[in-house]
Amino acid sequence: MADFLEENVGLREIQKLEGHTDRVWSLAWNPASGGAAGGPAVLASCSGDKTVRIWEQSPSGSFECRAILEETHTRTVRSCAWSPSGKMLATASFDATTAIWENIGGDYECVSTLEGHENEVKSVSWNASGSLLATCGRDKSVWIWEVEPENEFDCVSVLQGHTQDVKMVQWHPSVDVLFSCSYDNTVKIWAGDGVDDWHCVQTLNESQNGHTSTVWAVSFNASGDKMVTCSDDVTIKIWGTDSPHVQSCDAYVPWKHLCTISGYHDRTIFSVHWSRNGIIASGAADDAIRLFAENKSCELDGPMYKLLLKKEKAHEMDVNSIQWSPTRNQLIASASDDGTVKIWALESKPW
Repeated sequence: MADFLEENVGLREIQKLEGHTDRVWSLAWNPASGGAAGGPAVLASCSGDKTVRIWEQSPSGSFECRAILEETHTRTVRSCAWSPSGKMLATASFDATTAIWENIGGDYECVSTLEGHENEVKSVSWNASGSLLATCGRDKSVWIWEVEPENEFDCVSVLQGHTQDVKMVQWHPSVDVLFSCSYDNTVKIWAGDGVDDWHCVQTLNESQNGHTSTVWAVSFNASGDKMVTCSDDVTIKIWGTDSPHVQSCDAYVPWKHLCTISGYHDRTIFSVHWSRNGIIASGAADDAIRLFAENKSCELDGPMYKLLLKKEKAHEMDVNSIQWSPTRNQLIASASDDGTVKIWALESKPW
């Protein structure tokens, strides 16, 4: 990261991926492909056109659509997430179901359909070990599913606590603690004593320097001791915990507000993602992509973050999702209301 902070950097568009016929809502890089993981990089995208597309990087470096997952969901596919092994893909839809897909001999087959939410499912997330899956939806609930043998999924807990539509669920990267963000302006943190005994252990709201409008997304840094959230209130907030690896109900260590990044966005921030090497990317309703990095030379009252770059008109419409590659440090993907996915490279500009 230091090299990029010391030099002038740019975001170069490598490729525009076209094929979806409606807005693209969400993206997910396969964590078990590309880079040191071996094999070509693989990216999933999901859309209002009711499909999921699987993109694979060819030896030449370009991404090609290898599969279209269709005729399973009957409404918008809002969220997609690969299991940690990269062998299964979960997709959440406005048709109130979550589908589980498995790559069997190069073909993706729907091997399970999870039902229970009353209406739109907005987000899906796997825990670090792949033993648990979380879903959330417009019905204000968060569901935790235990992954059983033979592609069976058992709902072990339905978490009620949000008072509005739940926009996103995200597991902590190393411990089984779940984070959910909502239209009710809060982030709730859920921990369990056992696999089926889950409780809300903390709510990050306005009284704790939290957001004042819908919270759209949450992401964690590589070590898991900081997280970033973004909101309709056009701010990005950084949170920290002293003991990220001790987060059970019995030994919970609260998260606290560290700083707020404001003044850079003037429209809703839909997506934030923290790269492995410490750069925060944001996608917003102003069609731009921004990158932020910690300003190490200015920590008088806690961490400060500076704008590394702003890519104007990254897309023709809202940027709904932005995701760093888990295996290639300077590769980033973005998805938009304009129906396209773009692949970008973070590069040092020549002087």
